[in-house]
Amino acid sequence: MKRGLAVRLISVAVAAGIACIGVGVNAGGRDWQGRKLPDTPVNFIIGYGSLINAVSRGSTAGATIPAIPVRVAAAFGYIRSWNSRADAFTALGLRSPHPGESAITINGVLYPVKDAELQEYDGREKNYRRVEVPLSQIEAVSWQRLPETGHLWIYVPRDPGTQGTAVDGSAAADADHPLLQSYIDVVIEGGLEYGDDFAKEIIETSDGWSGFWLNDRELARRPLQVLDPRAAKVDELLKKTLTPAQFSARVFPEMYSDIVRAAAAKQP
Repeated sequence: MKRGLAVRLISVAVAAGIACIGVGVNAGGRDWQGRKLPDTPVNFIIGYGSLINAVSRGSTAGATIPAIPVRVAAAFGYIRSWNSRADAFTALGLRSPHPGESAITINGVLYPVKDAELQEYDGREKNYRRVEVPLSQIEAVSWQRLPETGHLWIYVPRDPGTQGTAVDGSAAADADHPLLQSYIDVVIEGGLEYGDDFAKEIIETSDGWSGFWLNDRELARRPLQVLDPRAAKVDELLKKTLTPAQFSARVFPEMYSDIVRAAAAKQP
């Protein structure tokens, strides 16, 4: 084939390809081969507690939802804390800094949600209000890129006594609302999906570790790998990261009743 003819054929092919792409773009969100393009996500959720865990996150959406690890900047103005009261335990939440404190970074995950899924998560997080995080106040901690547009949402605990405003840390764990090891396992094992350092950062940047800490793992004194292969890893990270006094606060149910009685005896 002569060079001039080859060049003309290539030019025709390129022009045809461009034309096809142009048709695809104008054909209702389809590519040049006619395949439907996925809708660009508009809403995203930042999970910093149990939503970090893929299984826990997927249980609400009814499907596996991929997420990328991220970090919310201290400029957002919150501290991750054990301050969200559920029916019978205390979960992770966010709070504003107390006088003399500074806000800190919050590592977690970012994932897209459709409108219907967003309502499902709102229902799951009924004790929280949804707050928008500016795109400028979040950074990726891996090679994956952040969305350039859209709404990034994070859940902040409600304070029932002040018409749904964010709590100030007054909802710390108590005898009736302890920290639960089963919940901690969900959070830390979610962090381990992104590596030991990521999981350790969750522990380090969570305030409010309490003396009311119930070890409610099922058959926890049997070999841990029988029920939860990662339980030993979670304990290893907790021991390395928390102070000995903090970690020794965790007790089994029969011992926890003594702590409840002692706390009740101190009440005026």
